[in-house]
Amino acid sequence: MTDPDETGRVYLVGSGPGDPDLLTVKARRLLEDADVVLHDKLPGPDILGLIPEGKREDVGKRAGGDRTSQEYTNERLVELAREGKTVVRLKGGDPFVFGRGGEEAEYLAAHEVPFEVVPGVTSAVAGPAVAGIPVTHRDHASSVTFVTGHEDPTKDESAVDWHALAATGGTLVVLMGVGKLPEYTRELREAGMREDTPVALVERATWPDQRVATGTLADIVAVRDEAGISPPAITVIGPVAGTRERLLAFLANGADAAATGGEEVDGE
Repeated sequence: MTDPDETGRVYLVGSGPGDPDLLTVKARRLLEDADVVLHDKLPGPDILGLIPEGKREDVGKRAGGDRTSQEYTNERLVELAREGKTVVRLKGGDPFVFGRGGEEAEYLAAHEVPFEVVPGVTSAVAGPAVAGIPVTHRDHASSVTFVTGHEDPTKDESAVDWHALAATGGTLVVLMGVGKLPEYTRELREAGMREDTPVALVERATWPDQRVATGTLADIVAVRDEAGISPPAITVIGPVAGTRERLLAFLANGADAAATGGEEVDGE
């Protein structure tokens, strides 16, 4: 309930990859109880459909498209809380995995606004999983590295050392990296990663229109272009991406095209 005489509370909530069944129990309860929900573009239409239009505000961003500034979002969270409202800041995946949740938490703390972090199922793991790709595997990958493919454009240089990652081995999971796929796949090849390394692109993982495209480090850009894969999508690089073919026929969770009406696109 709104109490204008007291500072409200902000909940930084992860919505998971998009399937409402993958919301945590606490996340669903908070969506029901909140006075206002400030949401990104990534929670997905089925989750956003659970929230009455009158209490949700879109503060999302799209690569190359409309965007709400982070400064506005930060200030809006403080403003609403100081009005005594219970506020949910709803993010795709987990709020602290490339979701700017850390920045928002710092801003709230600096302005003495009570907040709580509610973790979500990160799409970095769930996206590959529903496509039949385990990010670790005893035979193929004993480590996994999560990388953002969309860094702060104001940085003087990238903080991601693709040459070091190529030498690390294991699985690379790149979030928000479809647009820069040509650049980092080239850097990985130049660093010595095998051109026949399996690669998978999972677009809109767990959403009704999920699509999966597979190829190799050498041809995945052409596969992406032919399929028209676009954000939001996850890139999985490494031998684990090759397990999908062996698992696809047996998946019972709707990851295969026959079950979902989605599309499968494979390289040579």
